[in-house]
Amino acid sequence: MHSILSTRTARGLLAASTLALLPQATLSIAILVHAARLTGSVAAAGLVSGAYAAALGLAGPAIGRIADRRGQTGVLVVSTATATALLVTIALLPAGTGVAVLAILAAGVGVATPPVAACMRAALPGALADAGDLRTAIALQATLAELAWITGPPVTLGVAAAVSTRAAILTAAAGILAGTAAFARQPASRSWRPLSGERRRRGGAMRAPGMRTLVAVLLAVGIVFGAVEVGIATGQGGAAGPLLGLWGAGSLVGGAAATRFGGGARTTSGLAGVLAVLALGHLALALVSGSTVGLGLVLLTAGAAIAPTYATVYAMVDDVAPAGAVTEASAWLATAVAVGAALGSAAGGAVIGNAGPVAAFGLAGLAGGLAVAVAIARGDTLVACSAQTPPPRSPTPSVSAPALG
Repeated sequence: MHSILSTRTARGLLAASTLALLPQATLSIAILVHAARLTGSVAAAGLVSGAYAAALGLAGPAIGRIADRRGQTGVLVVSTATATALLVTIALLPAGTGVAVLAILAAGVGVATPPVAACMRAALPGALADAGDLRTAIALQATLAELAWITGPPVTLGVAAAVSTRAAILTAAAGILAGTAAFARQPASRSWRPLSGERRRRGGAMRAPGMRTLVAVLLAVGIVFGAVEVGIATGQGGAAGPLLGLWGAGSLVGGAAATRFGGGARTTSGLAGVLAVLALGHLALALVSGSTVGLGLVLLTAGAAIAPTYATVYAMVDDVAPAGAVTEASAWLATAVAVGAALGSAAGGAVIGNAGPVAAFGLAGLAGGLAVAVAIARGDTLVACSAQTPPPRSPTPSVSAPALG
């Protein structure tokens, strides 16, 4: 890890991406609480927040494909300007604004949210002085991203409570503008270019069998997350927030460990093993569902598999994605998690209505088992592509220059 942090370009890229992802982590909850204030209905606010999440997931791969073809800077500038303008518009709306208007604007924010995470993944190989550090760098980035997702929502709720929900939205808008600008200014992002001479074929990143495998795996992983979140949120009352915080803290610890030991798993069997730990850890929540302390301990332990899972999957992208499609491929993985989480929340809510929160944890374990099964059954699609696509690197040699001094 020292060689990564001693490289100025890599250090700057990692720091700027974390800064840029922090306000993105606040958008869903900021839109939710502000819509609730404007409409006076939590149910209506849920629809507005759902419109944002759906648009974010559906538009991500298309925006990623544009970045793969046109470069990152233009996409980041246009998306940042659009998202910022839409967020300011939402913040200035008066009380009583219709749900349809709010949902349309929120969906616009989802479409325009800058694809920082996907651009980061594409630019990262070119920022490293040693290509062998890529897995460790991906694990480090996953850990830093987890820190952003842990920190962001409480900050948003704090601003909303101390000042106003309008202030929370405006704070998110300012963060999007400043954070993405900082990322777009990084040499690794500015100098990143699509692979020249690459023949474009239909189907994009998803034409690769290995990509379909990774997307299916993360779809199931997303169901795990959605089911656990709704199980904790509906069954633990005021303890839900701290419990979910412990869950995120566990992921942070797991990511730090993965970074320390060279990144996530390196083989298909290793991926299946990490997924098995993820599945069993979250299934164990069903055994302690009656104890808040027990849930906290198990969430902390089970969460430790989250960041290593991400690190393992994202490290496989270079091997399985078609050449020149890494940004789109990374966006597809994010979409898979988002869609899976929405499915897990919906299915978890349904089973909770019939059998209580413990059923949601059982659903999470089942979905985790499905992820393991997919990784094993389709493991050959990950191995077969491993030597076909070299990691895309920036054509600018100075990008990977070590820091001076």
